[in-house]
Amino acid sequence: MRGTTHGRGVALGMLAAAAAAVSAGAPASPTAQEARAFVERAQTRLLELANRQQRAQWVMSTYITPDTEQLAAEANRELIAATMELAEEARRFDGAPLSEETSRQLLLLKLSLPMPAPAEAKLQAELTETAAWLEGTYGRGEYCPPGRECLDLNAVEELMAESRDPAELRDAWVGWHRIAPPMRPRYARFVELANQGARDLGFADLGAMWRASYDMPPEAFARELDRLWQQVQPLYLALHAYVRWRLSEKYGPAVVPPDGPIPAHLLGNLWAQTWGDIYPLVAPPHSDPGYDLTALLKAKKVDAQEMVRYGERFFTALGFEPLPRTFWERSLFVKPADREVVCHASAWDVDNDQDLRIKACLETNAEDFVTVHHELGHNFYQRAYRQQPFLFRNGANDGFHEAIGDTVALSVTPAYLQKVGLLDHAPAGDADIALLLRQALDKVAFLPFGLLIDEWRWKVFSGAVTPADYNAAWWELKLKRQGVAPPLPRSEADFDPGAKYHVAANVPYTRYFLAEILQFQFHRALCHTAGQTGPLHTCSIYGNRAAGARLAKMLEMGQSRPWPEALFAVTGERQMDAGALLEYFAPLKRWLDQQNRGKKVGY
Repeated sequence: MRGTTHGRGVALGMLAAAAAAVSAGAPASPTAQEARAFVERAQTRLLELANRQQRAQWVMSTYITPDTEQLAAEANRELIAATMELAEEARRFDGAPLSEETSRQLLLLKLSLPMPAPAEAKLQAELTETAAWLEGTYGRGEYCPPGRECLDLNAVEELMAESRDPAELRDAWVGWHRIAPPMRPRYARFVELANQGARDLGFADLGAMWRASYDMPPEAFARELDRLWQQVQPLYLALHAYVRWRLSEKYGPAVVPPDGPIPAHLLGNLWAQTWGDIYPLVAPPHSDPGYDLTALLKAKKVDAQEMVRYGERFFTALGFEPLPRTFWERSLFVKPADREVVCHASAWDVDNDQDLRIKACLETNAEDFVTVHHELGHNFYQRAYRQQPFLFRNGANDGFHEAIGDTVALSVTPAYLQKVGLLDHAPAGDADIALLLRQALDKVAFLPFGLLIDEWRWKVFSGAVTPADYNAAWWELKLKRQGVAPPLPRSEADFDPGAKYHVAANVPYTRYFLAEILQFQFHRALCHTAGQTGPLHTCSIYGNRAAGARLAKMLEMGQSRPWPEALFAVTGERQMDAGALLEYFAPLKRWLDQQNRGKKVGY
């Protein structure tokens, strides 16, 4: 389950690299003192509105009704309207001799909304109501097999993970994707309205605005993504080839062509974004990873709240303070039996201070154990930068925010599980390939998916993909990036992108690709700080206060400095680099290359 962060990271969190992106037009002779006073006034107003918006959004996400959707839309509209108004007012300071801090705060203000709205109040209302409807429609989604009880998202995901019947998997895949076609016309209208808001801020479209949020020009950021993908693509292709021929052996070449794309419904996941649940089908022959984390958790009778306690104890062992009492009182850990909720896991900073929460429909399994660490990473990051000025209370970039919890989760090694009493004996070293393969089926398999969601949206926002071609363009990218194909022909009567939460909820997605790169870069640096030796995949920083102090130093910076400085604070490097990921999986890559000899690599 790929989580998200709520708080200002959703409503306010986009940083542009160049003020030139916002059109000029400031009055003459504004002073630095006036700019500072304006920033203080703006931050006070936005803090109040952001907190109100978060509370309304929390209620809507945990109690989906038409009324709560309307309340959330109204609060979101107020926040967007105020931000757009203040961004327009801030233009009068363009070109003024300001301090570096004030200049950065003004840019954060001007270019902060992942969903900018048009200036007209009527259109603002339409945009926010459309956004709330799209997310609510996703949250209410179900698959209803003929003659059987309807399945919510959690139940469909469980079926996709456990079934080995291609027909049943195909039907479930198709059934879930049926939730999306009703979204299609309203999503197209959403694109029109959000693009108009982005243009009002001086951008060509919403995609250009998103790409400008990484302390570099949009075109430079696009090149950075290409560079990182080129680094990791050989590893992905080797994994894809291995999984394909093993699935072809399982299901037969008529179902899984040995030299073509893999059918999307056979990879254990509704979106083919992670493949870990098919590990038993592709496990190395005569190889045992030594333990099954899901079985260990169930044997210890670990429930949802106790899984969260394990995550909290990891952070406190690094030197962080425990979570506040209100976290345990106000979070949602399991799906209520009496109402609809948005089950997609997310972390919340409701008051931009200490009202931290997570919302999830947790099950006792290995995947959700990792999800807990991921979400708590957001919460501990949010609390670490709470002393920063409001406009700096965010991650260095959104990829950083997603990477923190995953960095910690890389330390959930057999040695760690043994230390916390979940595992009696760490497996022998010959289990490494099995463990690395199981991990790669999630982390390496995810890499192209992490790129294509926004790649598709950027084309949609720019007009390169029109509503008439939404689905065709989606599957072209799925084939190009992932090498997967739909289980049966799709048409423009479908809207398969809308069956993914982040599209329906307008959550930018490139952050997750960056997080997959950054978490290994952070992990390697923190392991070195902890004095760890040996293969990178065996390192756990659990209990190491020196590593925790180094991490805390970066977290406390928030968004007050450009992200290369935050990266340097942890790693001593100023460029994102996939070298640590490749080092981590190097033993697996050598093994995959041996297994794939004589077989086609690529699609």
